[in-house]
This record gives sequence, C-alpha cells and structure tokens, in this order.
Amino acid sequence: MADLLVIEYPTEAEADAIRTKLLGMQTEYLIELGDAVVAVKQADGTVKLNQLFQPVAAGAASGAIWGSLIGLLFLSPLLGAALGAAGGALGGKLTDLGINDVFMKDAAKALHSGNAALFLLIRKMTTDKVMNELRGTGGSVIQSSFDETKELQLQLALADAQAGAVEPPV
Repeated sequence: MADLLVIEYPTEAEADAIRTKLLGMQTEYLIELGDAVVAVKQADGTVKLNQLFQPVAAGAASGAIWGSLIGLLFLSPLLGAALGAAGGALGGKLTDLGINDVFMKDAAKALHSGNAALFLLIRKMTTDKVMNELRGTGGSVIQSSFDETKELQLQLALADAQAGAVEPPV
C-alpha cells in the first residue's frame, strides 16, 4: 500500500531540490516513489504541475513511431506518423498515472501565491534514513496518509530545521 505525502515549501526551487534529493535516495533503495510532483500556485491563482512523466508527450512519440511503421505497410509513413501521434497524444491525455492531477490542483489552490507543494506517492521507505536526509530541509506537512508515528517523526524533522534556522548558533 502506498502513502501520500504533501509538503509545502516557500519556493518551487526548494520543492524541486527536495524531489531531486528523494530521487537520489531512490537509487540507493532507501525510498520507492510511485510519483513525485511539484505544484506551484501562480500569482493569478492558477496551479502549474511540474511532473516527472508527461503521458501526452510519451504517447505522441510512441504513437508516431508505431504510426509510421504501420504507414510503411500502406506506403504512407508520414500520414501514419501523424495519425499515430494524434492517437498517442489522445491516449496520453486520457491516462493519469500516479497521483490524480485534479486532486493535486485542488490541494495546491490552498497554497499562498508563489509557494510550492511537493506531492509524493511513497510505496516503500526506510523511515529513519529518509527522515535523517530530510532533516534541515524546511517545509510544512499539508497532508499525509502516514500513521501517527511516522507523521510525528516527519513533523519533528521539519520543525528541527525551522528551529535551527531561527536560533543563533551557540
């Protein structure tokens, strides 16, 4: 079973840096992510999603390849590529992998203008090692499907970062 975690950051750059850090931890097998999306609330109130996987572009590319191959059979590879790309793009548009886009846009509307939210779909996690890596990164938990123990650990790790930024060094 996967867990959903939404963390708010003051800027898109900070949220993207944490996502990059988590993707690095994924290569070390400390965490397994099903999806990692950065959502930014624009000044005009709209929400921009920065996703890792673009199903429309991937569908159009694979559709163009398959369409041109099928078009070769009928001696019209350009027409086949165009029809395949259109069909693949439509299929990609109708496909929603990972976290639901409508849910992310609705949740990100609650952000302050210019702030970003990092949406994570976590399949597996080595909790203590991931929490140590997240310590000192800031942010605040908006939503979590973690049990109370994990959520408290995460909130404490983020609170340590905020307290460390406010208190002068001794």
